[in-house]
Amino acid sequence: ELITAAYELGVAHPPGYPLFTLLAKLVIGLFPFGSIAYRVNLLCGLLGAAAASLLYYTVFRLSGSCAGGILAAGVFSFSRLTWQWSISAEVFSLNNLFVGLLMALTVHFEEAATAKERSKISKVGAFCCGLSLCNQHTIVLYVLCIVLWVLFQLFKGKELSFGHLLKLGLCFLAGLLPYLYLPASSYLNQARWTWGDQTTFQGFLTHFLREEYGTFSLAKSEAGSSMREMLLSQVTHMKAELSFTVPALAIVAWLHTAMQAKQEKSSMIWLFTGMLCIYSLFFAWRANLDITKPLFMGVVERFWMQSNAVVAVLAGLGLASLVSVGNTVLENNRVLQCVEWLSAAALVISQIYANYSICDQSRNYVVDKFARNLLSSMPPDAIILLRGDLTGNSLRYLHYCEGMRPVVTLVDQEMMTYEWYLPKMAKHLPGVSFPGRRWNPVEGILPDGTLTFNLHHFLKVNKHKEAFVCIGLNEGDSTWRKSYSLWPWGSCDKLVSSGTVFNPGEWLRLTRSIYNWTEDYGRFDPSSWEAVANEEMWQARMKTAFFIFDLAETASVSPDIKSQLYTFAYNSYKEIINSHKNHPVNWHKNYAIACERMLRLHKVDVDPEVLLSETVKHFLLYTEKAEDDPQRADILQAVKHLKKELQGLRKMKTNLNRQTV
Repeated sequence: ELITAAYELGVAHPPGYPLFTLLAKLVIGLFPFGSIAYRVNLLCGLLGAAAASLLYYTVFRLSGSCAGGILAAGVFSFSRLTWQWSISAEVFSLNNLFVGLLMALTVHFEEAATAKERSKISKVGAFCCGLSLCNQHTIVLYVLCIVLWVLFQLFKGKELSFGHLLKLGLCFLAGLLPYLYLPASSYLNQARWTWGDQTTFQGFLTHFLREEYGTFSLAKSEAGSSMREMLLSQVTHMKAELSFTVPALAIVAWLHTAMQAKQEKSSMIWLFTGMLCIYSLFFAWRANLDITKPLFMGVVERFWMQSNAVVAVLAGLGLASLVSVGNTVLENNRVLQCVEWLSAAALVISQIYANYSICDQSRNYVVDKFARNLLSSMPPDAIILLRGDLTGNSLRYLHYCEGMRPVVTLVDQEMMTYEWYLPKMAKHLPGVSFPGRRWNPVEGILPDGTLTFNLHHFLKVNKHKEAFVCIGLNEGDSTWRKSYSLWPWGSCDKLVSSGTVFNPGEWLRLTRSIYNWTEDYGRFDPSSWEAVANEEMWQARMKTAFFIFDLAETASVSPDIKSQLYTFAYNSYKEIINSHKNHPVNWHKNYAIACERMLRLHKVDVDPEVLLSETVKHFLLYTEKAEDDPQRADILQAVKHLKKELQGLRKMKTNLNRQTV
């Protein structure tokens, strides 16, 4: 989404990220190699490297220890989380850069010898504080801490005049100038993908304050984990990410500072500690996502990088403190210097060793292949109704940035419910008719005069085009059911007129090899989008068989037709199960139920013993792997009964054979 917004010079999701968007657009134009995505990923790598250098600078200026600086920069940069989000197009590496920059400028301000130098640094710092807020807003807590500390220092030194305060305010506002990009882009309305209408002050504020997500919250209307659970997870995660030694060294820095109250630059350590505590407490309070779900944990953990950066700096200072104490006791023993360097090198090398294989994404094209498969499967001139981040963002990137399948049209389901979407984007969706200016299950005119339409009306005015939904339809509007049905089309579904006759054999043939997917099942981290994409593609293999089985269960058809549907579903399930050794656990359950239904049919060509045996086998395999299924006890009870039936059937066969002999 961020890459597409930059390529199109549109506006990204709230709060807009204008600085990242403009930097990414610059890099897309300047770098002459690689795909559009590769260029922006490379930009993030460069920003991450710059962030590391600033952490090194901060520790070195505070302690004079090169080894401490290397430790801080290395353990932070080569932690899994930082490494992972410094090689993909996201705003976190730029945020890490600003965290390092603000800490480095604060140290520089503390070291300044004259009032003139402090005045100059404070103005540069005010500008950088404003500029940092043009990226990720979580840094505002660090900005507040640093601004209050700097103002206090200036006031204490009698250097804070009204004129100087005014200049600092102007420098801060100058840093916010990239936000002018938002109304400019919105006014020009040339981007085929953008978010929101910032041409009015209210529209700008809505976007800037993230009102569509919930201001000061990660998500809108989500019931998340408790503050205590969030803090405990952060501490556990920090130990896993940075190793136990790094937080321990940070504690050493605090203890050393507390024992030596008159230590030069001790105020820096307390300032950084205050920043860490305030940020961690505030984020744990406002991060309203359930971190017991792997995907949500993946969303939340990215924001812990901001606190990890401070912990890494404190750890570097802690190492320098230990060496300083050792030198005092042992009178500058050179062995200590070797130990300091070896300790820093060992910790950094251990991070690289532990995380390189995880973070090596040079051959990761999973989401790219996912989107290419979906787009390639669509017929020309189709309308694709997108839903969710995975399909929406990946398909838009390929469609707009790489020009793939220009003959199809992408329409976002969720965005159609926003008041700004169609007035701004309809002109960029040629050939698609919209019978109003906003999607709403209840058609009519809203109090503000907006004409709404439902999905049934939308499909009716676009009946000359084939329509697909990827993935799933908005549950709030069921009007389409009047005249349409959903037929499986890989991970997506096709909206088909209710009068169309369904031919199970033909539909199985059409969808059997709709995708070319070779990724092994379960090989990705459950918290990653790769895992989501892989799961969707694997479940797509079984989707048509499941649809036919469900049709046999629910459709009002003759017994012969019902028998044919069950047979088609059974044969398809059997073929898929036998083709893949490792597959989603729910396939066992689906296949077992299909075998059980076949047992009820008469005049089938399958041996009942085989069907019973397969039913028992796959129900047992399912219960072994799906221990959290609330129906597990009932399934096991059914298996006991089925085993008795199987034994009785085998006994009866044995008796018949003896009689025959």
